[in-house]
Amino acid sequence: MRHRRLRTPLAALALATTTVLVTACSTGTSPKDPAGPGAAPDTAATTAPAATQIKISPVQGSKTVRPDKKVVVAASSGALEEVTVQTGDRVLQGDFNAERTRWVSTTPMEPASDYTVSARAVDGTTAASAFRTLKPKHELEVADVTPAIKGEKVGIGAPIIVTFNQQIANKAGVEKALKVTSQKPAQGAWRWINDTTVIYRTAKFWQPHQKVTFTARLKGVQGGKDMYGVKDMTKVIQIGPAQISTIDTRKHKMIVKRDGKVVQTMLISAGKASTREYTTTSGVHLVMGKANPERMISPGRKKGDPDYYDLMIKHAVRFSNSGEYVHALNNVWAQGRQNVSHGCINARPDQAKWFYDQVQRGDVITIKGTDREMEWNNGWGFWQLSFKEWRSGSALT
Repeated sequence: MRHRRLRTPLAALALATTTVLVTACSTGTSPKDPAGPGAAPDTAATTAPAATQIKISPVQGSKTVRPDKKVVVAASSGALEEVTVQTGDRVLQGDFNAERTRWVSTTPMEPASDYTVSARAVDGTTAASAFRTLKPKHELEVADVTPAIKGEKVGIGAPIIVTFNQQIANKAGVEKALKVTSQKPAQGAWRWINDTTVIYRTAKFWQPHQKVTFTARLKGVQGGKDMYGVKDMTKVIQIGPAQISTIDTRKHKMIVKRDGKVVQTMLISAGKASTREYTTTSGVHLVMGKANPERMISPGRKKGDPDYYDLMIKHAVRFSNSGEYVHALNNVWAQGRQNVSHGCINARPDQAKWFYDQVQRGDVITIKGTDREMEWNNGWGFWQLSFKEWRSGSALT
């Protein structure tokens, strides 16, 4: 019979004792390293990464925030995933830095408006805030844009004259909020002529047959102490054909071109030049407006004076603030022969009517042959300045 060999109780006891000794006799332990050298780390003791801290400015509950104040959202660690600042359904624009740890608004806020801010970091941390912008003591807006009548076509020399309802101290800030775009690109610049009026003129005449868009993004823009823009504005200006009239006072002739082609030749009589007052101004003029009839009264003259007049004149087209017009007058005997007017351009009644019917505000009238130069600020004499001279009146140069 074969017998199975059994492990002796002593061997089993020795094995058990050895196991216990290995477990119990580990060396090199310390309070800082209770597991001893080579032991696996205690995962339960690992520190979790700190959550991202998000800071928002202006602070929650602010009631009188300046509209031009920047909204800033900053993360202390980690990156921002999304930031939204809005009032109603209008969202405030802004940009992140390269690391996306900071977001800053890039446009002004609207005055007297409630804003909410919501931010979320990449790790899921969120933050929110709400505040209100102040109501300005003085509300700034555009009072008038000329020429910008709906449906009107204007000439290639037309300026854009913007008048504000307040006197502007921060001209640079307001000018930055004004934008002019055209279908056919052109270089241009603004020039301030007083504290309420700024004028845009191109370096060269507008190209004809196109639309020009003027935009004033004034909401939240500071115009002066306690003054902020409260309303934006957009106007579309239609540039018509290129109509340029050239007048030679020595030849007593006026030639009208449309888009480069001669469409009318008119015999005229200009100012008699017996005094400066009666001398037609030379230079580049613009059509400012027209009336039929126009009442014309001699300036600084009284009844009984040989040069006194008070007349209703037909088909009058104005091109300066010193009383100069192209208008109808039945002194055909002088037209084409000599200058006998008080400074205006007299034309045959039928041709004056034709010109009246065809002309656009902003059309160019160039006059030569006299010793009186048109002043740049006499009406719309803006083309009397070089473009370099013109843009020196910008607040941004």
